[in-house]
Amino acid sequence: MNTTFLLVQKEEVHLCYENENTSCVKLFRPSGVKSALYFIFFLGTLLTIVGNLAVVVSVAHFRVLHSPPNVLILSLAVADFLLGLLVLPFSSVRSVETCWYFGDYVCKLHTCVDSVLCLVAIFHLCFISIDRYYAICDPLLYTTKVTIPSVCIYIFSGWILSIVYTSFWIYSHVLEENMQWLMSAEYCMGSCDLIYNKIWAWINFPLFFIPCFLTIGLYLKVYFVAQRQSRMIEATRDLAGFSPQTRASKRERKAAKTLGIAVGLYLLCSLPFMTDSLIDPFIGYVTPPLLFDILFWLPYYNSACNPFIYGFFYPWFRKALKHIFTCKIFYSGSSSINLYQQ
Repeated sequence: MNTTFLLVQKEEVHLCYENENTSCVKLFRPSGVKSALYFIFFLGTLLTIVGNLAVVVSVAHFRVLHSPPNVLILSLAVADFLLGLLVLPFSSVRSVETCWYFGDYVCKLHTCVDSVLCLVAIFHLCFISIDRYYAICDPLLYTTKVTIPSVCIYIFSGWILSIVYTSFWIYSHVLEENMQWLMSAEYCMGSCDLIYNKIWAWINFPLFFIPCFLTIGLYLKVYFVAQRQSRMIEATRDLAGFSPQTRASKRERKAAKTLGIAVGLYLLCSLPFMTDSLIDPFIGYVTPPLLFDILFWLPYYNSACNPFIYGFFYPWFRKALKHIFTCKIFYSGSSSINLYQQ
């Protein structure tokens, strides 16, 4: 009786690699569930790629959009586009199959690219908040302090720092050997989980949360200043009407609101995962796999949301999409179209 029960239990165990003794255990899912998950992940990946590619083409093609805040949006869209193209397809297979079938080399590369793009997004959102702070709180000096060359320097610094930092941690054999004792899980074939040890958790804490706190603080300042400006404009518009300066101020405040929504949504999606990844090493990695997978995918789907935010709040983006999907961008002189005209 007991022998039969043990045989049944053994047959119910599914492995990532059936003929390997060191294989990870695979979570069994019915084919209908797997098909539904693949469809959801495919749709999210497609929206991320197409939406952010449309943002990249719009800002790069139309000269009227070549401004410091839009250059930051362009670079952030490039990061989100690369995430959808290089990271999400592999992550989708891993989440649905609960196994990694692409080998250790691709696992390290996938983890490195994923982490780099995550850090790039954090730095860009911080840069965007700084840009909006100067545009709203110090408008007279904005054009001299925030220029396209200076923004490009910030963007380049953010990308380089993210690449160097992440590559050092993931590809450094010295760190891998010296910190092996901190790993809480034994290696098994079919696993590609980035284990956040305690040292990495403490280093990641300031690297992630300091830009987050700075971003939140700057946007709170921007919000209160923008509210005060709105009351001043309402009080004086009946006397002076809408001057070019007033319209420019209104446009800047609308841009701050739109980008503030994008920043807030990113923090809402990313903070749960980052908090869990920082706390989990100190409590014995007790986060349930399903919950960890949900938290892991929240920042991914945030990358698909930004183009919809721009499309909802930015008339210029909707006009740019119309020119892109009707192939009018291939017409002579299309790059000179003023998308801000009503």
